[in-house]
This record gives sequence, C-alpha cells and structure tokens, in this order.
Amino acid sequence: MDRRHFLQAAAVGAIAAPLGCATPGAARPPLLIDSHVHVWKRDPAFPFSPDRKPPTTDATAETLLDLMAAHGVARTVLIQMIHYKWDNRYLADVLRRYPDRFLGVCRVNPEDPAAPDTLSALVERDGFRGVRISPYASAEYDWIAGPLMPPLWRRCSELKIPMTVLTEAPRLPQLVPLIERNPELTVVIDHMADVKPDRPDECAALFALARFPRVFVKVSHLWSISSQTYPYADSMALFKQLCDRFGPERLMWGTDWPVSLPHQPYGRIVELYRDHLDFLSPAERRQILSGTVQRVWPFGLTA
Repeated sequence: MDRRHFLQAAAVGAIAAPLGCATPGAARPPLLIDSHVHVWKRDPAFPFSPDRKPPTTDATAETLLDLMAAHGVARTVLIQMIHYKWDNRYLADVLRRYPDRFLGVCRVNPEDPAAPDTLSALVERDGFRGVRISPYASAEYDWIAGPLMPPLWRRCSELKIPMTVLTEAPRLPQLVPLIERNPELTVVIDHMADVKPDRPDECAALFALARFPRVFVKVSHLWSISSQTYPYADSMALFKQLCDRFGPERLMWGTDWPVSLPHQPYGRIVELYRDHLDFLSPAERRQILSGTVQRVWPFGLTA
C-alpha cells in the first residue's frame, strides 16, 4: 500500500475507533460498510473476457479507496465484475494488496461441472468469501433448475461461504428447493431482485423468501427501481416492507458503484442510506449500515 492510501486507510479506520477516542460531546458518525461494489482496470495483465464489451474507463480499487475515505465508508465487499466473466485474477490481486479494506465475492461458471472444485480453489488459494451466480429470467439461464446447481450450492455450504444471487422475480421460486436442501447455507439476494415497488406480484415473490432464516437481502438499486426522484419514496416504502418481513438484521445497503453512476454519484448514494432512514430506530439503522453485512462478511468492526 502506498503512503497516500495508507493515510486514507487510517482516516477511514478512525470511523471505527472506540467512542472513547472521539472528541468529547461530538456526535459519532455511523459505521458504514458497503456490501456491493465492483472494481476493474484496463490492464493487459488482467484481460477482460473476449465475449464482453470492454469498459472505456477504469474503476480501480485505488479510486474506490479515495471515495471511501471522502465519504466515511470503513470497509467494502467487492463483487467480481462480469467484464472478467470467470477470471477472478484482478479481484484476487486487489484482495491481496488491501486485505484490511476489502472482502471479495468471486464468480464461477454455473454450467461447468467442475465449478464446485474451482470455487474451493478460489476460496482456499485466494481468500474469496463468497460466490455469485446470475440466473436472469430468460431461457438461457434455465441452468438454475438444472443438475449442476445442487453440487455447487452444497459446496458453498461445506465451505461456509455465502451464495450470492443476482436474479429477477420470476426466478425466485426456483431458489426455494436449493435453499431447502441447504438449511445452513447463507443466501444473499442482490439488489432486492430488482422487484418494482408498483408490482405486488414481484414483491410477493421476494417476501416469500423471508421464511428462510438464512436468506439476506441487499437493499440496493433504490434509484433504478423507483419511478420517483431522490430520495425515492416509492422504493423507500418497499424498503419498509422488507424491514417488516425480514427484519433489519437480514438487510444491508450497498452502492453498486460504479454501475450506479448513471443514476447517482457514490457520495449521494451513501447519503441516501446514512441520512434518509428515519423510519428506523438507531439500532435498526446500525444493522442496515454495518451490522448485517458483518453477519455475512465479518470484518470484525464495532459500530
């Protein structure tokens, strides 16, 4: 880590310092841990998948560290970016260089029979702390109900890492048999499955998973599912419903930077969760902002 990022790390780390170290009488800022960010870099050492359109700009770990320091975010969970497809080397490199800042979630090919062994290697060799699959609604993603899924989910359970699922409402019922067969497995639904607040059928499919105590939900993409302006009152109403069904202890916020940039800058999204959750008690806000993510991805920080 270079001197600049060492100093940034120290500044962010101060947020997680014990209360006794704060200025007497000063309000302690909330501990913020972002559950969902992507990083990438245009670098021949870490080539993008040839069947993906390459990005035209970088979104490096160093840029992210700058943003975290500027907006008081102490730690971040990094999710393997689809530009790299199943090649997790750039993210593994970031995790090696900044082990005190980040934890990482890898991708494996869900249509590869060797995926469980690939996952084991990524966890044991590179320290990944989860895997992500993306069964969208179209027919090409019917593999979610196929024979290769049970071994992959079982391996996740054996490795004691979360299965993170980026999906859409029509696929949610297909997760149920896999969840039922792996009751000890932590399952995280990314971005609330992008259900729309004005679609009660979609919302009901997500709410139905609340009966499984190890299913967690990232309350993110409030900006993209909303038909209103910031701070997205319709999406916030859905947020409240999720709190009623899952409880704050199974919900976590995330910026989805830099994918979120067409909607809002990083700092504005941090403010959305930090400053607009008045319908929650202080303890419930702490759960959303840092407690829940540390149940799934332990950073060992105290709010």
